[in-house]
Amino acid sequence: MAKIPVEEQVRAIMFGSEFGDPALRNKMGEELRDKLIEAEKTGKPLRVYAGYDPSKPDLHLGHSITLRKLRQFQDFGQDVTFLVGSFTAQVGDTSDKAKGRPRLTEEQVLEAAKTYAEQAFKILDPQKTTVDYNHKWLSKLTMTDVVSLASNFTVQQFLERDNYRQRIAAGNPVGLHEFLYALLQGYDAVQLKADVQIGASEQLFNILAGRKLQEAHGLRPCTCITYPILVGTDGQRRMSKSSENYVGLAEPPNEQYGKTMSISDETMLEWIKYVTRWPVADIEERIRKVKSGEVHPMEMKKALAFEVVATYHGDEAARQAQKHFETVHQERQDPEAAPVLKIEKPITLIELVAKVEGVASKAEARRLINEGGVKVDKKVIKEYNHTVKENCLLQVGKRRFARIEVGGA
Repeated sequence: MAKIPVEEQVRAIMFGSEFGDPALRNKMGEELRDKLIEAEKTGKPLRVYAGYDPSKPDLHLGHSITLRKLRQFQDFGQDVTFLVGSFTAQVGDTSDKAKGRPRLTEEQVLEAAKTYAEQAFKILDPQKTTVDYNHKWLSKLTMTDVVSLASNFTVQQFLERDNYRQRIAAGNPVGLHEFLYALLQGYDAVQLKADVQIGASEQLFNILAGRKLQEAHGLRPCTCITYPILVGTDGQRRMSKSSENYVGLAEPPNEQYGKTMSISDETMLEWIKYVTRWPVADIEERIRKVKSGEVHPMEMKKALAFEVVATYHGDEAARQAQKHFETVHQERQDPEAAPVLKIEKPITLIELVAKVEGVASKAEARRLINEGGVKVDKKVIKEYNHTVKENCLLQVGKRRFARIEVGGA
């Protein structure tokens, strides 16, 4: 495999990065270039990492932005660590919050973290990825260690952060433990002896704290690269599971395809930059063609939806998801390829819906039924205990279908 020129590597990695300060962006781009050149000369790979706090069990397309950048570093021959914030998640990062968030227990965090690496490997190369957990070192810090870390910062530095100032001005409390989060995340960079740390733009303060702590420990400061928060399917709020505007990396193909097709044209142009495997030149050309009218937004959206599903489920699944979408939503026909769900005997609607792929629990089934999101043979049913005793077509939400076959029916 031919070596990719350093300038090309820098362009790919810095594409889409966001710092809120052009001078800082230029500085970090130059640092990255110098480190890549050094790594090429010495044959010693750069140590690159990003951290993910497992506050929820599912990764979504918003997380995929930094995962894709980590994959680029892998493809360029660098060492990558996928860091699970098994301790920092218990503290809670409020960098993007207008108020504090409830603290999670160790049990809650470790339960949510169980499938993180498995989901991340849908993008990262498992053979080239080190998975680590920051409770291994953060839980061992003594009070002396914490005081030593804190001595590198001033209260004024924290109060200059917009979200803290806004919360204080609004009379909302700011917990002292929230200040500690930046110190703990910064110490991760020290522990990992990182050359590069990437993350969301909202975490820039925390990542820069890592640089400062590395210098205090006699290490070369890591290069910081941050990327914007991905807007959700509603086109307004940040993507998150709590806002129900997300596309999960582990969601079924039809869900991923349908949700992607539901976004606005403006949101699509943003997503194209961050959630595809397409090269930078290809991305820029696709955006140009949509803006110039050479390609209809609907066609580009289909290409994007296909790419999203193909990334996580393969090309054949993407073709089936596209066929399903066109049949159900464009041609308004019953889905030809709806999976068959066999049940041995009559069953209540809530029990049946809970068996459909993508429905996590009876609680979620109850919510879907209550909201009118469940249809039996195209008729909305809101009765939890409605008995399904004959073969029928079950629809859950806008995109999930199943042909129900009842034993003996």
